[in-house]
Amino acid sequence: MESFRSPTVLIVDDDRDVRLGTRLRLQAAGYRTLEAENGLLGIAAAIEHSPDLVLLDVRMPTMDGLTALKLLRNNEITKNTPIIMLSASHVDQTEALDSGARFFLAKPYHGPQMLAAVEAAIVA
Repeated sequence: MESFRSPTVLIVDDDRDVRLGTRLRLQAAGYRTLEAENGLLGIAAAIEHSPDLVLLDVRMPTMDGLTALKLLRNNEITKNTPIIMLSASHVDQTEALDSGARFFLAKPYHGPQMLAAVEAAIVA
């Protein structure tokens, strides 16, 4: 009998409240979660844990999400991991999608919208 493993989502955002709210929504929907507070730590976590999906904020200190996205896309381990970019600025949308993000969600996003994007990205 095959055991079912809940998909794992890595949440990369410098805002602790955003990470908490996102984690609670994802866990309530049956996902396992990991967290990182900047792009550099997010890359390390993605390589170490191979999540099924990364939710990646664009505007963060230490390393921004667009830089992290490009590095994840150029890494053999993470190059095919679905990534959803998050930003309060629509200006980032084109670059995020052109750089390999599966979806772009504008902040503040609604929980059902985020869950639908996560589900679509994991299934795709």
